[in-house]
Amino acid sequence: MSYENVLTENRDGVLIITMHRPERLNAWTPQMGGELRAAIENANDDDDINAIVMTGAGRGFCAGADIEAVFKAQADGDADSGVGGDGGNQGPGDWITLVRQAKPIVAAVNGPAIGVGLTQILPMDYLVAAAGAKLSMRFVKMGITPELASSHYLFARVSFGQASELMLTGKTISADEALDIGLVDKVVAPEALLDSACEVARAMGENPQSALRHIKALISANAAETDMRAVQKRELQALHEAYKSPEHKEAIAAFLEKREPDFKAARQQA
Repeated sequence: MSYENVLTENRDGVLIITMHRPERLNAWTPQMGGELRAAIENANDDDDINAIVMTGAGRGFCAGADIEAVFKAQADGDADSGVGGDGGNQGPGDWITLVRQAKPIVAAVNGPAIGVGLTQILPMDYLVAAAGAKLSMRFVKMGITPELASSHYLFARVSFGQASELMLTGKTISADEALDIGLVDKVVAPEALLDSACEVARAMGENPQSALRHIKALISANAAETDMRAVQKRELQALHEAYKSPEHKEAIAAFLEKREPDFKAARQQA
């Protein structure tokens, strides 16, 4: 499938999705949001893809929402132009559900990740940033509020005080500062960014896909759960489902036969 604002590349089972508006530092538009959504959905349906990495072209990761395509359009009365809206066939839809139900997805932050450039990656499974990248929740500077459940996921990644400071001041921080407070998971040299992100994504995605889906769902449901009975109930339900999967049976057979498991073949045979 071809896109206008997104590039895709299958690198040994890892789909690299690149936001491609380099002349605008990959500023987000409803069309870009729709293409990102489609690329992830297609990856989820492709058994040759085990995991996903999202990055940006050129000097930027994503410099936030495009002022003209989003904010000016909303000011002019276009309710479907915003990040949090549906946007018809070109908006992000339910981005959080899409990301949390997707195959393992890693962000490779190569440059400025501002506003929606940051909020869209907070629910991803792992964030790798290049040294020199900048990150900001600068919504307050535009007189607006954060979106994409970022008031939940930012707090899940950093402390209450750090989340409050980032959202209420709109300050910009470096990749190293982001690592110090837990906003990103790893910082590497720019030339090592994609390889590092793909390595993490591949290590996740080479595992049984059914188990990965269950585990991501458990993390989503249980991360903020205070009822431990509910936590254990969900875990037991997922475990019983996992026991039935062909990939679990393949893992047992491979162990007994002293060979490497072939989870893809097991899925296809089932």
